[in-house]
Amino acid sequence: MEKLRSLRKKRGYTQEYMSNILSTDVSNYCRKESGDVRIFDDEWEKLAKALDVPVEEIKEERVAAVVQNNDNFSDNATANIHCNYYNVPNQVMDNLQDYIKLLKEQVETLKQEVEKLKSEK
Repeated sequence: MEKLRSLRKKRGYTQEYMSNILSTDVSNYCRKESGDVRIFDDEWEKLAKALDVPVEEIKEERVAAVVQNNDNFSDNATANIHCNYYNVPNQVMDNLQDYIKLLKEQVETLKQEVEKLKSEK
């Protein structure tokens, strides 16, 4: 997230200052700024407001790391791992996050139904 890092430094803001804007700890903010952890749309808006710029000026596509385990094992039984990096558009990531949220809600509803059925016995 080079645009974000560059503008933060240009403004003279520390990572600690920016982490307070997102109500997170500094190490988590560092991971967000380096692209290791996703920055959500509401966080982009908070950061843009703090930096006094439009979101589009700092927002960058997230790069997701996909690790694939190669089934070849060496003599000491450790796996050879190959890392591939793919650009995943934010819209796709947002859709996936929404779907995960929906699934979690459905799981919770089903758990409640199971408990209700158990209590009726």
